[in-house]
Amino acid sequence: MDGVPRVPEQWVPEESVALRFSVLGPVRAWRGAQALPMGSPQQRALLAALLLREGRTATSGELIDALWGDDPPSQALAAVRTYASRLRKTLSPGVLVSESGGYAIRLADASGGDASGSGATLDLALAQELVADAEKAKSGGDLRHARALLNKTLSLWDGEVLASVPGPYAETQRTRLQEWKLQLTESRLDMDLEQGCHAEAVSELTALTAAHPLRERLRALLMLALYRSGRQAEALAAYADTRRLLADELGVDPGAELQELQQRILQADPGLAEPSAPLAPETAATPVRPAQLPATVPDFTGRMSFVSELCEVLASAEGRVMAVSALAGIGGVGKTTLAVHVAHQARGAFPDGQLYIDLQGAGARAAAPEAVLGAFLRALGTPDSAIPDTLEERAALYRSVLDGRRVLVLLDNARDAAQVRPLLPGTEGCAALVTSRARMVDLAGAHLVDLDVMSPEEALQLFTKIVGTERVESERQSALDVVAACGFLPLAIRIAASRLAARRTWTVSVLAAKLADERRRLDELQAGDLAVKATFELGYGQLEAAQARAFRLLGLADGPDMSLAAAAAVLDLPLDDTEELLESLVDTSLLESAAPGRYRYHDLVRLYARACAERDEHPPGERAAAMSRLLDFYLATAAGVYAIERPGDRLVDHLETTRYPGLTFSGGSAALDWLYTEAAPLLACVRQSAGTELLRRAVDLLWAARDLAESGANSHQYETTARAMCDATLAAGDAHAEGRARTTLTHPLLVSGRIQQAAEQAQLSMDRAAAAQDAMAMSWAANDRGLTFLHQEQFASGKTHFEHAIEGYAAIGNRPLEALSLCNLSRAHLGMGNTDKAVEIAQRALATYLEIGKTLRLANGHFTLGIALTRAGRHAEALSQFSDALSVFAGHRQRLWEGTTNFRMAEVHLAARRPAQAAQHAEQALALGCIGGDRMQGTVLTLLGRALTMLGQLDRARACWHEAVNLLEQNGGSAQAEEVRVLLTPATAA
Repeated sequence: MDGVPRVPEQWVPEESVALRFSVLGPVRAWRGAQALPMGSPQQRALLAALLLREGRTATSGELIDALWGDDPPSQALAAVRTYASRLRKTLSPGVLVSESGGYAIRLADASGGDASGSGATLDLALAQELVADAEKAKSGGDLRHARALLNKTLSLWDGEVLASVPGPYAETQRTRLQEWKLQLTESRLDMDLEQGCHAEAVSELTALTAAHPLRERLRALLMLALYRSGRQAEALAAYADTRRLLADELGVDPGAELQELQQRILQADPGLAEPSAPLAPETAATPVRPAQLPATVPDFTGRMSFVSELCEVLASAEGRVMAVSALAGIGGVGKTTLAVHVAHQARGAFPDGQLYIDLQGAGARAAAPEAVLGAFLRALGTPDSAIPDTLEERAALYRSVLDGRRVLVLLDNARDAAQVRPLLPGTEGCAALVTSRARMVDLAGAHLVDLDVMSPEEALQLFTKIVGTERVESERQSALDVVAACGFLPLAIRIAASRLAARRTWTVSVLAAKLADERRRLDELQAGDLAVKATFELGYGQLEAAQARAFRLLGLADGPDMSLAAAAAVLDLPLDDTEELLESLVDTSLLESAAPGRYRYHDLVRLYARACAERDEHPPGERAAAMSRLLDFYLATAAGVYAIERPGDRLVDHLETTRYPGLTFSGGSAALDWLYTEAAPLLACVRQSAGTELLRRAVDLLWAARDLAESGANSHQYETTARAMCDATLAAGDAHAEGRARTTLTHPLLVSGRIQQAAEQAQLSMDRAAAAQDAMAMSWAANDRGLTFLHQEQFASGKTHFEHAIEGYAAIGNRPLEALSLCNLSRAHLGMGNTDKAVEIAQRALATYLEIGKTLRLANGHFTLGIALTRAGRHAEALSQFSDALSVFAGHRQRLWEGTTNFRMAEVHLAARRPAQAAQHAEQALALGCIGGDRMQGTVLTLLGRALTMLGQLDRARACWHEAVNLLEQNGGSAQAEEVRVLLTPATAA
């Protein structure tokens, strides 16, 4: 067009692309993303010698010494020149230069700047710059940033430094750089401990001390990490191992640092217990500062004496262990409004944030303290993976996270003191406000406040603020009649006044007349909680027909809240219409918006809505139809999630038919997000359907949502629900439903290691499914029963049941579940000593999974084959299979299976006599948890002790074995405990 030749847009001149060199591993070079050939080992040794001089010139003589030392070949100088010439041709112009009878590599600084213009960079130079920055950050008190910089530095090492590079110079530099890496690792681990990451550090330190047994600094860090992890006996045992090793190898005692640390551990020195600079959550650059308080009402009225009293108590939190105030009174008396207003007034005294939760104490299902603690820990920046399972552990972590912070906790609508106690901060500078219908005289140290209804003057003042002075003053007597009819109850006054304010055509006397009409309010208006009902009746009576229907039907569902999509199913309406209705109910204060797209009732409003549904919903069958649609929605959606996670699995074809559709998802991540987000309302829907005509669908919903039993976070709620469904199906005399319900209960029992209970449920499931001729449940129960036989080491019986399951699954064309039972059959053959057969069956199972596609259960195939290969002594292949399984389990958020896989990898390393790696994986298994509960933890500790024994850490090994014995004996593993006791005997130890 213009006569000027055009350069292709993707072409870049070769000399303009920067070179990158690495020596912290194999000696390599790249131009952009392209790896360059580095030639023979001697040529790489020459390049390494030049790179490690960091731009300085090396003479030919120095290079000959570097490559061959005191015994160079006769043509050494010619060889050096040849290597240099070949490198010059490979590298960019101007990088390798000849000067003063020698050679030099021109490097840029770590950021890429270079006076020579070569732009070549070296990983060692980058590491040095990062370390310098880390030192600056540490000197400035920013340990978190310093730790991140050191982690980035250590990631630059890629295996052995100067790998396969010959020559004395390379050997010297290899030793120097490996020592430097070890020093940096110690510095980073020291920062880990200062920032509270002691539990995570134990695994790495166990491996490092095994690799460097005489390095006292690593031993000291390990002892401190163990002590802070609550493993005092192991910490002291680690010291004893060190003292014996130093005496045997060097004839010396431990240094002063180790000896002092041992004494401090023996004395339980408080200074060792906590890190000096707790680590902030990894996902946040600064500590998370929650601000969860609901908005205070702009027209807050009266209660001034209470506001002053409570603010004074909260202000006294500074310098006290904790300040607690508990507000008690009837529903609707304004406890929440007052508490929220006071909390906002006191915010300045709590700069580290405010937490809020509605404990739903007045309802049939109050919030579980462990669930509340989970929500609080997440709000404070704790990742889900770090939140423990038990109430006690969560409460302890919660108090630790709050230590050193000044946080206000508002616990609204508590049931009793027992529900509240685990949620109290318990640390200096923090405070808690609690509201409840019950007066908490048994809440130790609490400042109790009994809240009564408003005085007539306060009630009229509140009414006037909402309605407007002009309208009230012209009808003052009518206004007094209104607040009196409301029983001076703040919630009733607010609702009535808000209705009037929203209707400009009404007068105050019109409202007063409506309240005077007994047909428009309950006779119990001035009788405690019934006063709230009367106010709700007033609001409900003003709703349009569609709003009233929505209000009634949505109140039928249990659960802490409801999504917009679930509400649309209940109402049988499009999403847009449903959202419009729900938002209009939020405007009337009859419904709350818990979060965008999620809605909830106050517990009393829900009860009132249900009363309205029983009274006003016509035909009455519409109530059952609404709950049926909700159950269908959950079942159809959960079945879709199951199908995404397990392509080809035909369980979904055997579930009860649904008439209402569920959600669809584009990928597995979104599907799992839905399942775990909806866990509480979904399980509530299952429980609510017990004893109704919806029973079979409810059981199938629980079956389809079985992933909730393996996640760890929802296992307890899942098991509780499964037990309820077993009772309901038994009472209904429905063998079909009972067989499936008992299958859902078997699963969490197996996951938690309660094998005898699982065996009983699996047998009952088999019996009921056979009676109902339910082919899917029969096969599933046979597989579960086989698993219980495996755990009980009755391998022949297990084999028989797995073969029945395989036959059943094959008959109904369910290849994924057939592969699952093949995996279990492999395990049975292993137990019977048929190793080759076990490997062959596991390979068949894995091949089936691979044909189906990369799904969650593919991990099961890799895992099972790994076990069989371990028994066959094919350790490298086994580790490869376990590694593949681990990545799949992690991608599907199966934390307990991650831990179990780490345990199996530890077994392989131990069998291959690699005790350091075995100990490291065993520590990972303990940190993550394993399928099998406490009994499995005892098994892991037993293996860890064996690895430590091979590493010469005998005392720490014995500490592990002592703990293992206790866990095994307490959880049905007496025979295994006896085996561990043998390990503890002096003769065996010798």
